[in-house]
Amino acid sequence: MQEGVRRRRNGRGLMFLKCWRMLAVAAAVLALSGIVAGCGAVGGRKKQKPFDVQYLTYFDTVTSITIYAEDEEQFAKWEQLVHSELERYHQLYDIYHSYEGVNNIKVINDHAGMSPVEVSEDILDLLEFSLKEYELTKGGVHVGMGSVLSIWHDYREMALGESKFPMVPSMDELESAAKHMNIQDIHLDRQAGTVFLADPEMRLDVGAVAKGYTAQRLADTLRKSGVTNALLSLGGNVVTIGARGDGKPWRVGIQNPDLGAENPYVQVVDLADMCLVTSGTYQRFYEVDGKRYHHIINPELLMPWNEYQSVTILSPDSGEADALSTAVFNMKLEDGLSLIESLDKTEALWILPDGSQIESSGFRAYTEEGR
Repeated sequence: MQEGVRRRRNGRGLMFLKCWRMLAVAAAVLALSGIVAGCGAVGGRKKQKPFDVQYLTYFDTVTSITIYAEDEEQFAKWEQLVHSELERYHQLYDIYHSYEGVNNIKVINDHAGMSPVEVSEDILDLLEFSLKEYELTKGGVHVGMGSVLSIWHDYREMALGESKFPMVPSMDELESAAKHMNIQDIHLDRQAGTVFLADPEMRLDVGAVAKGYTAQRLADTLRKSGVTNALLSLGGNVVTIGARGDGKPWRVGIQNPDLGAENPYVQVVDLADMCLVTSGTYQRFYEVDGKRYHHIINPELLMPWNEYQSVTILSPDSGEADALSTAVFNMKLEDGLSLIESLDKTEALWILPDGSQIESSGFRAYTEEGR
C-alpha cells in the first residue's frame, strides 16, 4: 500500500499548493486569501475554524484540503474519510501500478484484447463519464489514446532524466500508435460489471479526467458527511464546498503561465460551490532544440498544440472542468468559445502565447472587476 504523506495545521494562514515536478515549478492555482474563522454559533452550531491537510504522493501531485470544523476531533474524522477515499481512487485510476485485490485501469490495459475485466462501479462511472465528455467535446478529450500518450510519456521521462540528447517521437511512431485509439473499442458492460478493450494494443489513459473527477467525488462525500465549508485542490483541480467560514467566497488565483513574471496570477476569482481547473503548457514539459513540448497532446495532431499558454475552466463540476480544460485547449478558439457558451454555469479564460487574455461572456462576474 502506498502511504500518503500528510501535513496538518490549523488556525489562520494561507494555503500554498507547491508543484513538485522537476520542470513544473508552479501550480495552476493557489488559494490566496487568509482563512478566517467562523463568525460565531449559527443555529445552535458551534463556531467553526479552518483545519487543513496536505498529501504529497497521490496521483503524482500535491493535494491540499481546508475544512471548517468545530474542533480537531470532528476534523480528524473528516480528514480520515478524505484520506481513505483519496487512496482508493488513486489505486483504482492508476495506469502504472498494480495493487493486491484491485482491478484498476492498469489491469484493464494488461488484459486488452484478451478478456473483460470485472471492475468496481467507480471505474465504470469514470469511464462512462469520459465517454460522455468525448462526445460532448467531439473527441477533444480522449481516454482511449493511451497508446500515443505512453510514447510521449516515455520520451518526456527520458528527457527529464539522465538523457543528454532529448528527442521528439517520430510521426511514423505516433501514427502507428494512433491506429489503436478507436473509442468504439472500449466496451463497458454495466450488467456484468466489466470493461473490455477489443484492440490488444489499445491503452486507457485517464490523466485528463481522473484528478478532477476524483476531486468532485471527494467533495460530494464530504458534503454528505456534513461538511458545509471547504476547499480541495488536487493537483490544481480546485473544488469549493460553500464559501469560507465567514460567508465570503474563496479567492483563488489563476497561475500566470509566465513563471518569471512579477505577478504570479493573471486573474483572481471568487468561488463558492464552484470548481476551477487550468491546463497549461508550463506544468509538464521538456525542450528539444529550444522548443517546448508540453504534456497536452492534441488527439488529431498527435503532438502538443501551442495555440494557448493555458485554458482555465470554471464549472459547478470538477470532473467536467478537468475534461473541458484539456478539450478546449485542443480546440480552435471559436470552437472552444462556442462550446463553453453552450454550457450552463460554465466559463473559461484563455491565455494566448503573447500573454493576452480572452474570456467567455460570464467569466467577468467571478472577478473583482465584475462585482
